[in-house]
Amino acid sequence: MRVGGKQRLKAYLMLNKPIIVALLLVTTYAGMVVGGKSIPSVELTLWTLLGGALAAGGSSAINQYIDRQIDGAMQRTAKRPIPSGVLTPAEGLAYGLSACLAAFFILAGTVNLLAALLSVAGMIYYVLIYSIWLKHLTVQNIVIGGGAGAIPPLVGWAAATGSLNIPSLFLFALVFMWTPPHFWALALVRAKDYARAGVPMLPVVRGEKETRNQIFIYTLELVALTLLMPVFKVGGSIFLISAVVLGLWLIHTAWNVLRKPGNKVAWRMYRYSSMYLAFIFLALVVDVLL
Repeated sequence: MRVGGKQRLKAYLMLNKPIIVALLLVTTYAGMVVGGKSIPSVELTLWTLLGGALAAGGSSAINQYIDRQIDGAMQRTAKRPIPSGVLTPAEGLAYGLSACLAAFFILAGTVNLLAALLSVAGMIYYVLIYSIWLKHLTVQNIVIGGGAGAIPPLVGWAAATGSLNIPSLFLFALVFMWTPPHFWALALVRAKDYARAGVPMLPVVRGEKETRNQIFIYTLELVALTLLMPVFKVGGSIFLISAVVLGLWLIHTAWNVLRKPGNKVAWRMYRYSSMYLAFIFLALVVDVLL
């Protein structure tokens, strides 16, 4: 298969899953601002976000190398760079490893060692614990595996302060609790894809009704967590108001998933929950600034 240079460049970009990386960088930056209680310097911000982008993008590329056969069997992922043949598995793996190594050295050399080690923990969690082990082993894959995506705000916090504390763990918990309802909503829409690929997602193993119930339960727990955060001095009045408004709309969306059949409401939950995470972290940033 002959592939042009522009197509290959685009393929390398897509290996990073840029939309997901952008969302993770929002949580990273919020961790910097909330942890440092101020706007970090431009230099620190750029190095931290560059390291975070490489860590997330590299992990994504390695994940796609590992899942290349599964991706090829699923309609949603069949056009990804490796299963589509635009990039070879070796090229995808080489890029992923290089990006992950670059992320560590950038963070260790320009930010601090704790931020670098946390990024390594996130990469190992995602690649080894989730991609290789949990994803194919248990219906709780997304629940336990959600810890990988919850590490970026800790990287940001460590970058700004050089340490972690109890308040920083609330940012971890926020992403951790957000992950299951977000990805289960997608799994409802793509249940046949996951079944065909042999991935034990909740709708495949326990059915659509149980998945809808769990989406609603986790959404309630997520919103409750955000309302609890200001009690522990994580977020102030602006964040609390935002948490109430955004949370009520998220609960309303999850309630529709619970009560209404079909994929339309599940897809709406998947899309809105992405915006919810970005806005709730941006609310934390605004709270510090004002």
